[in-house]
Amino acid sequence: MSPELISILALVVAFVVTTTLSVNMGMLMLAMAFLVGTAVAGLSTDQIFAGFPGDLFVVLVGVTYLFAIARANGTIDWIVRGALRLVGGRIALIPWIMFTIGAVLTAVGAVSPAACAIVAPIAMSMAARYRINPLLMGAMVVHGTQAGSFSPISIYGTIVNGVVARAGLPASPIVLFLGALAVNILIAGVVFVLFGGLRLARSDSATATTSAAEPAMSGVAAGARQPSSPSSTGGVELSSAHPGTDESALGGDTVQRLTGERVATLLGLVALVVATLGFEVNVGLAAVTVAVVLSVVSPRSARNAPSEVAWPTVLLISGVLTYVGVLKEMGTIDYAGAAVAGVGIPLVVALLLCYVGGVVSAFASSVGIMGALIPLAVPFLQQGQIGAIGMITALAVASTVVDVSPFSTNGAIVLANASGFDRDALFRKLLVYGGVVVVAAPILSWLLFVVLPSLG
Repeated sequence: MSPELISILALVVAFVVTTTLSVNMGMLMLAMAFLVGTAVAGLSTDQIFAGFPGDLFVVLVGVTYLFAIARANGTIDWIVRGALRLVGGRIALIPWIMFTIGAVLTAVGAVSPAACAIVAPIAMSMAARYRINPLLMGAMVVHGTQAGSFSPISIYGTIVNGVVARAGLPASPIVLFLGALAVNILIAGVVFVLFGGLRLARSDSATATTSAAEPAMSGVAAGARQPSSPSSTGGVELSSAHPGTDESALGGDTVQRLTGERVATLLGLVALVVATLGFEVNVGLAAVTVAVVLSVVSPRSARNAPSEVAWPTVLLISGVLTYVGVLKEMGTIDYAGAAVAGVGIPLVVALLLCYVGGVVSAFASSVGIMGALIPLAVPFLQQGQIGAIGMITALAVASTVVDVSPFSTNGAIVLANASGFDRDALFRKLLVYGGVVVVAAPILSWLLFVVLPSLG
């Protein structure tokens, strides 16, 4: 058996073990990375550690640490109340507002993980507060950030159009942008209907929002602190809505007042947005810097922040992505891509490449996968049997829409910021939903952008 097949089999075994036994997947995958990397592939320790996602580690720790401070001093409560007033108390609009904000941020140039790191903490806090299914809110955030990711001035759009141009293939930046936008809006609409959006719309003005938006509500997280039910949270139990919140600051008037701590935190969040979007500073390092400054300014609010970092999630994602790095290092990814590209039937090759992009991107860099797959597609695209513009669009969509997976950067950010929910339950739901998207999105993209144009 070849080393590549052994590495794939080891991955399957790891998933079976972690789903049947109480073994932390992150720890198991780190062990697998060591065993497969050294015993099967002959990799050095440095080569194994090269796959450790240090940048994502810093993002997850930095963002959750920063927003733990923001929750503790009541800034998140203040933002959430203000946001609800802006939508007139209509809770059903909140997921769509989060979707739109994410889409706008990425469309004007923000990298998708940075936009997700900015939007997800607020969105998940609002989900906990107003009893919105966390899977619904998390999926809307991720699909929103992907919806705008391929605008002609966005980072993803610029990268893909550049790769296509260097390959000498015809390109249409507008088709790429509108195609990704349309698919993500379509998926968001389905998610909204399936995971409780219609229930929110029916119950909006009659019940929850009246008590939540008016001054009469004296408790922050009035809805989140009430006993939860599977119907209201999609089967994910609510834990303490804001573990680090200072209970003495939960009175209605107190929460609405801008204290010095909250002003400092808001300025820090603005600085985070400006630094990451305007100057392309790494979002993790920027979040850590802002958090450290706030810790010095207000040590009381930062006292419990380290314990609120989503360490199990950080370990899980780090372990899985380290193993994926080993797979790349030993050539397993290239092995799978070359096997697919050698099939010889253009439409089948197009579908298989979409699936390779979707499956691998659920665990690795979407841009990296697109950069690797587009060159693989060049030989049969140059034959003229498959439209290059449609194929490139299908590959781009299939390789990014799956980022809702808890192993991808965006999905991991959502999971790490779900402090108001049972993260283990949400992880399982994101894993199932991500699996459905991995199965459905590539064939949907293939049908819309490859098959239908060829029939016309």
